[in-house]
Amino acid sequence: MIRAAGLWVVLFALWLLLSGHYQPLFLTFGVATCTLAVGVAYRMGTLDDESAPFHLAWRAVAYVPWLVWDILRCNVQVARTILSPKLRIDPAIVHFRASQRTDLGKFVYANSITLTPGTVTTGIVGDDFEVHALSKGLADGSEENEMNRRVTALEGEAS
Repeated sequence: MIRAAGLWVVLFALWLLLSGHYQPLFLTFGVATCTLAVGVAYRMGTLDDESAPFHLAWRAVAYVPWLVWDILRCNVQVARTILSPKLRIDPAIVHFRASQRTDLGKFVYANSITLTPGTVTTGIVGDDFEVHALSKGLADGSEENEMNRRVTALEGEAS
C-alpha cells in the first residue's frame, strides 16, 4: 500500500507539473485520474520494484547527470563525424554483454545506449545486447563498459 501511495504522489506531482492548471475543477480531475491509474495498477498486481522503482531514486541522482554529460559529449562527436569533409561514417553492429541482473536494469541500460547519439540498441537476448553504431569509433566498447558499470551501480542490490 505504501508503494501505491508513493506512485500516486509521483503521478499527481507529474500531472501538476505538466498541466499547469490549479483551479479546483482541474485539480479534482487530476486527483481522480491518478487515483484511477493507481487503482488499476493495484488491481492488476503490477505494483512491484520494477513498476515503481523508488529504490533507485537516490542512486539516479548520480547517474542522470553522468548520462546527460555523455549524451552531450556524444552529440559533439557525432556532429564532428557528420560535418567532417571526409564523412567517416562506417556503420557497425556490435555486441555487448550486460551485467545487470534485473529486467529493469537491462531496460535502463538499453535505453541509455539508445539515448546516446550515434548508437541504437537493436536487440537484447538474455545478457547480450546488439547495438548499431554510426561508426566503429562510437562502438569501441569503452563507453558501453562505463555505462554498463554505472547502470549496474544504479541497479544496486535490488533483485
